[in-house]
Amino acid sequence: MELCHSSRFMDKAPPEIYATMLDEGVYVCSVRTIYRILEKHQEVRERRAIVRHSHYAKPELLATAPNQVWSWDITKLMGPRKWTYYYLYVLLDIFSRYVVGWLVAERESGAIARHLIEESCQKQSVKPEGLIIHSDRGPPMISKCVAQLMGDLGITKSLSRPHVSNDNPFSEAQFKTLKYCPSFPGRFGSPQDARAFSCQFFPWYNGEHRHGGIGYYTPEAVHYGKAQGFYQTRATALNAAYAKHPERFVKKRPEPSRVPDEVWINAPKPEAEVLNKIYF
Repeated sequence: MELCHSSRFMDKAPPEIYATMLDEGVYVCSVRTIYRILEKHQEVRERRAIVRHSHYAKPELLATAPNQVWSWDITKLMGPRKWTYYYLYVLLDIFSRYVVGWLVAERESGAIARHLIEESCQKQSVKPEGLIIHSDRGPPMISKCVAQLMGDLGITKSLSRPHVSNDNPFSEAQFKTLKYCPSFPGRFGSPQDARAFSCQFFPWYNGEHRHGGIGYYTPEAVHYGKAQGFYQTRATALNAAYAKHPERFVKKRPEPSRVPDEVWINAPKPEAEVLNKIYF
């Protein structure tokens, strides 16, 4: 045991210890004996004092209507000079893709995030006890004041796994739409410039942008239950087109796209797929 605990062999497997000692002309015992002794002392494992990382479960969140699951994140907006940034906080409903709240600040802060979440809940008149708010593990997201707010309101807090960007896909996709917008400037001269741009962008995003993930309806239409009316209008137009020129529609009668019935963050795999992976 003293040999196994030595600095020379503490990170070596028994066969390596055995072979190294034999190369030096020393026979201590067999490999099996080393394993037997280690097993007796419950040390058939890593013998050094090392940091063991916690296991983080994959978040699996389901939304079947607006204001059930919100996602939020912070992105940097470049300022007028190098290493100067402003911070855009965005709170997004994952079912409708509707931005329920946003603000621009000059720093990342849990207190600012708390204010945004509290204000957004009031504006949306949501029942906090039925709401899940998902985010990554940035400092404001795991701050004490945000945790206290969610605890006080009864909001369920959900966090992404460390270093897994796919666990917060809706916020990441929204930031991509923001930064690929033709009118998005490379830099902002001041926080006021960033707010002025956001005041134009988010009404467009919510009220005019046709989002592919929700059947090319606007987030506002889905969030406030107007999508069904647009669906009927689209269906009427397509039916008229089909009646007039059915030969143009070779495969089938045209139907307008629908809003998904459910939206997942990390949908669980079907049982059949899991069994197939295990047994085949």
